[in-house]
Amino acid sequence: MDFIREEHKNLIELVKKELRKKIVGQEDMLEKILIGLFTGGHILLEGVPGLAKSLSINSLAEVLGLEFKRIQFTPDLLPSDIIGTEIYQEETKEFKVKKGPVFTNFLLADEINRAPAKVQSALLEAMQEKQVTIGDKTYKIEAPFIVMATQNPLEQDGTYPLPEAQQDRFLMKVKLDYPSKEEEREIIDLVCFSSEEVKLNKVLNIDKLYEIREAIKNVEIDTRLREYIVNLVVKSREANPYLNCGLSPRASISLVLGARAKAYIDGRNYVIPNDIKSIILDVFRHRLILSYEAEAEGLKVEDVIEDIIKNTVLP
Repeated sequence: MDFIREEHKNLIELVKKELRKKIVGQEDMLEKILIGLFTGGHILLEGVPGLAKSLSINSLAEVLGLEFKRIQFTPDLLPSDIIGTEIYQEETKEFKVKKGPVFTNFLLADEINRAPAKVQSALLEAMQEKQVTIGDKTYKIEAPFIVMATQNPLEQDGTYPLPEAQQDRFLMKVKLDYPSKEEEREIIDLVCFSSEEVKLNKVLNIDKLYEIREAIKNVEIDTRLREYIVNLVVKSREANPYLNCGLSPRASISLVLGARAKAYIDGRNYVIPNDIKSIILDVFRHRLILSYEAEAEGLKVEDVIEDIIKNTVLP
């Protein structure tokens, strides 16, 4: 088992090394994407355009040798544009199913909040059930299947806020920052002054991916840390003038899954408190609904989460 863990550690470092060939900075985003990959969880990325969200997801698919498809969400998008449709064949007088782009390994849902409710509902079934219904038949989506969605926090005109039920299906919502001054220089050098085309090597296959996923399930998490996670979630459900509703059980499940994956990525087979604290904002922020009082006082959801953390004692 120790040998397997060392092999996995080396493979994870190889994946990071390959991704860094094209992605400058954004270390936090890359780690959170890997956590989603190793837990089978969907990730929602929020940031202004140009922060390498799409490039990161495409590059990860390339490093794993998996299929990648991208959907640009627009207000006129139809459910059939995502899941597929039945097409009548004049020659055979029969309907033939044409599967949509959701049938893939990595699905990039670009600017997901620009799609109307019917499209959101179609994607929701795919995310949760790993299947879609076309006509009167249900079709399974082959594993692994991960949705990486992006949204722009600035442009809200013509957008449709994601339903709470769909947001809850995302393991994490990761907010992205601008690159540093040094990283900005490196990006310019890479894109504008490099004469060589950057090619990524496939360093992780499906079998090893599932090996890592199984190993993560065996990462130890102390009963006191489990109690801490429960207390955090329960604290969000207590009377709070700044919240309309608390966290669902999916939040505690996601926190356990994410903390285990974070520990394993760092080369440990046990969870420490910092593993939990490093992902808590990403796991909670899209699951809490702020009240009118919070918005009136200019509070952000991160402020409320920090208060929950502050008032929850580690057992």
